[in-house]
Amino acid sequence: MCRFVLYLGEPVVLETLLAKPVNSLINQSWDAEERDPLNGDGFGVAWYAQEIGPQPAVFKSPTPAWNNRNLLQLGRVTKSSCVLAHVRAATPGVIVSESNCHPFVWDKFAFMHNGDIAGFGAIRRSLVASLSEAAFSILEGQTDSEHLFALFLDCLWARKETDGLEAMARAVEDAVHRVHRLLIEKGITPNTQLNVAVSDGTQAVATRCAAGDVKIPTLYWHEGRRYVCENGLGRMIDYDDCCETVIIASEPLSDDPGWEALEPNSMILVRPDHRISIRPLPIGRQMADTQAASLS
Repeated sequence: MCRFVLYLGEPVVLETLLAKPVNSLINQSWDAEERDPLNGDGFGVAWYAQEIGPQPAVFKSPTPAWNNRNLLQLGRVTKSSCVLAHVRAATPGVIVSESNCHPFVWDKFAFMHNGDIAGFGAIRRSLVASLSEAAFSILEGQTDSEHLFALFLDCLWARKETDGLEAMARAVEDAVHRVHRLLIEKGITPNTQLNVAVSDGTQAVATRCAAGDVKIPTLYWHEGRRYVCENGLGRMIDYDDCCETVIIASEPLSDDPGWEALEPNSMILVRPDHRISIRPLPIGRQMADTQAASLS
């Protein structure tokens, strides 16, 4: 089961998230604490340099994060105010390749997924057929995750909200709903784990989401003025009084106070001022409505 971390806040050196904390993302690639410990089927990091341009840089590799020296060197000298990083545990039978590593990027958007769409092979053709030409053109790999990203983009382009963050949140909801509708249309019980995170470099949306007879993946958030790491202990400075920095992660990076578990089937939104809001993700109601409509 993959692990990821999303960071928005005061510019931070990447190794502060990837390598230095006792439960850093690199540590989670070989010894994750809250799901299957091994996530060695590649990794990826997307980071933004808004002073240069809105599109993120991406470094991905199918090698395990724990022994990639280039990742350590990059993390030591690269600083960013928005980072998305992911270590992968590939679904059995899915190729381990760079194109299948997260995060997936198009224009200013970066997207990553922790989970699985059971029955994806049965709906893949229908899902691809439903995509616009623009969304279809971004596909390079075979994963359910990248197809979900393409579906998210189509849903985003169809939204009419003037609020960019609200449009992103609604597009995530729409993409989840469409996946479940396709599964139901194929007569498949939706067993999905859809922890996703998406950002445009200034704001972000993440979900903790599962349906069916599956265990819901973990997801946590942490906020404060500034995140630092000393002697393996990451901590948020002034986490009770101020919100200038937000971290969303599959697992807490260390045992510092302030980490909060996101409730199952809910969504966290991070505004450009880094204030957060949390709301339910209406997956259960949407699935019931879709199933009733398909049977009518």
